[in-house]
Amino acid sequence: MLPVLSTHLFLKQRLHPGLLEMAARSGAQGIELFAARQHFDYTSREHVLEIAGWFASNPLQPFSMHAPLYPDREMGRAGAPPVNVIHPEKSQRIDAMDEIKRALEAAEHIPIKKLVVHLGERFDAWSLRTMEYATTALEHLGAFAKPLGVRVLVENLTSDATTPEHLMTILEMAHLDQIDVCLDLGHANITPGIAEAIGIFGKRIVEVHVHDNHGLKDEHLWPGDGAIEWPSTVDALKQLPSSPAAVLEIGCDFESLAIPEKIERSFAMLA
Repeated sequence: MLPVLSTHLFLKQRLHPGLLEMAARSGAQGIELFAARQHFDYTSREHVLEIAGWFASNPLQPFSMHAPLYPDREMGRAGAPPVNVIHPEKSQRIDAMDEIKRALEAAEHIPIKKLVVHLGERFDAWSLRTMEYATTALEHLGAFAKPLGVRVLVENLTSDATTPEHLMTILEMAHLDQIDVCLDLGHANITPGIAEAIGIFGKRIVEVHVHDNHGLKDEHLWPGDGAIEWPSTVDALKQLPSSPAAVLEIGCDFESLAIPEKIERSFAMLA
């Protein structure tokens, strides 16, 4: 599996070349840019070109981007609504789509290959209307991303609307062959279980979000610090027809001296 580091690890810092160089020294071969304005400001041409320039002169590849979850610099703490493409109100769905497309425009300068998208929030329910909104959003984003050379991936969350079974229903019933899956192992460990999620998604998995928890809440721990059985999980992933990218997506960690060690150890667990 291609070892990729998500910049979610540095979410509370402005993304700069020094952090990317740390990732490269720690064994990462790719980067997933986490699109949050206070971290990677996709609305700033200067910031986008700074990051693009670094990638252009270094072997580390910009593998993917995680779509924004909030449209502001405070992650919603100041009252900004979440980016929710299946929100019941049409105006909020439109605003959410616009924000994701705004982030995706960074691909004009940074040659990312994948865009990871959330469908809604953790309390969103499953319904025919939810399926309709999700289908519309994925069709629209897929069409917008294609000319940029980007493929959209939909991620399983912990809501009823985004279980592996329901996501596959959306993809199959709408014939969304241009959309693939990012399997989030931490979310799957909470519900419905990692083995079941891998079995349901199967060959649609092209990327895996790697982090740990104790099965009750989304903790984004380093692999081995929670309850996930990593040997059996890695074995199951290796049985897939195509090897997915392993994207290490850890919560903000400020023990900067230990970070390179932890990254190396985590990638070694997935080998």
